[in-house]
Amino acid sequence: MPDGTVAELAIPADEFALRQTLTTIDGLTVEDERIAAHNGDSIMPYVWLRNKNQDMTEAALADDPTVEQVELLADLKSEWLYKMEWVDQIETLIQILVEEDGTILAATGNEDWWMLRILFPDREALSQTYEYCQEQDLSLDVRQIHQLEDGRQDRFGLTDEQQEILVLAAEHGYYEVPREVSAEELADDVGISHQAVSERLRRGHDKLVTNVLLTHLKADHQ
Repeated sequence: MPDGTVAELAIPADEFALRQTLTTIDGLTVEDERIAAHNGDSIMPYVWLRNKNQDMTEAALADDPTVEQVELLADLKSEWLYKMEWVDQIETLIQILVEEDGTILAATGNEDWWMLRILFPDREALSQTYEYCQEQDLSLDVRQIHQLEDGRQDRFGLTDEQQEILVLAAEHGYYEVPREVSAEELADDVGISHQAVSERLRRGHDKLVTNVLLTHLKADHQ
């Protein structure tokens, strides 16, 4: 019976999408907004690019062998949303993901690494994907593995309860200076104890720091 496996994978920037752009433009970061397979052998993502020089970035995109089409959808000065078509060697990973029913949930890239969060139907599908990439000389580093049966988690590793209290705290001004709501008041809103609120906030903050900040810092320094 499928157990649902979420894997955090790292791929060297020079082996995946936008490899020429990422390795030639200093300080450029990429974050997907949405990714969709196209014709089984290419991928059409909506991605945010962040950098200080848009002209240089777009010139690099025009020469990048992994990019076939680029369309600017939004311009926010230091970051831009593009619709692209990724091709070339990227089809190696896309093909095996299609065969193993894998779904890319999130992807971020910088000059050193691409970090992918992929949902597989089971652990065997992840193993098959890893072995296939090894055979195709695509370096795939498995950083973390989560089983969906261990409890629902959003893209940052939060449980439903942790996400609920973090969102509630932000919406009611818990993080404002001075605070507009206390932990006791949050507890009354949720119907749990003050201690339970404090624990969920603490564990939620720990998950965010570990799965967001530390994960990317480790990737940046490898």
